[in-house]
Amino acid sequence: MSFQAPKLIENTWSDEEVAELQERFARAPAVDLLRWAFDKFGNRVAFASSFGLEDVVLIDLIAKEGVPIRIFTLDTGRLHQETYDVMARIRARYGLDLEVYFPNGERVEELVREKGPNSFYESRENRQECCFVRKIEPLKRALSTCDAWITGLRRDQNVTRQETPKIEVDRGNGNILKINPLADWSEDDIAAHIEARDVPYNELHDKGFPSIGCAPCTRAIEPGEHPRAGRWWWEKPESKECGLHTE
Repeated sequence: MSFQAPKLIENTWSDEEVAELQERFARAPAVDLLRWAFDKFGNRVAFASSFGLEDVVLIDLIAKEGVPIRIFTLDTGRLHQETYDVMARIRARYGLDLEVYFPNGERVEELVREKGPNSFYESRENRQECCFVRKIEPLKRALSTCDAWITGLRRDQNVTRQETPKIEVDRGNGNILKINPLADWSEDDIAAHIEARDVPYNELHDKGFPSIGCAPCTRAIEPGEHPRAGRWWWEKPESKECGLHTE
């Protein structure tokens, strides 16, 4: 199986337009940005949720503030049971219709047949290939229905995210807008919102998992470790992205 990164497409948003939006929403509350996104794009904007702490906060804002933004998730086939559990609790709590995208079955079969079920431990290239098959390709199918998408990225999550703006152009996904309403929220802000509104969250967060992905690629962290130290712990920090949030 050959792994190829997607080709970039010419940007259709001018730098001036993006800069103006960044300035406009630099200090705006997250819900204001959500409302603007829906007013601007309607059913052509969607929120990509993995049901982490930031994501359940955004779902709570979308549901409680009455902003009818579509919500989708990527089921890689290797998620923790606790992730499925919180997905079920979220559906029941808010009465949401969640769009679920799965990897292409033939590509998963080909990958596992050729390289085994755990090839991602062997090299960064293999890990990125697995992420591409199980996450990136399904994401691209989801985003093919969008002119903008919303994420739960925050600047203090990782060294790769310190410059995350609230609005940017996603050049790797057809140059649609990428909207990060919680970019300037702190970990304490997230925790306070969840506690104040009794928001359902993944039980693994109470077991030393601040960041949760696929089960084979996520471990609990030790006291003092960076919150994303448990993601792909065998790799260097600067490479710890699956590709969902890199060009």
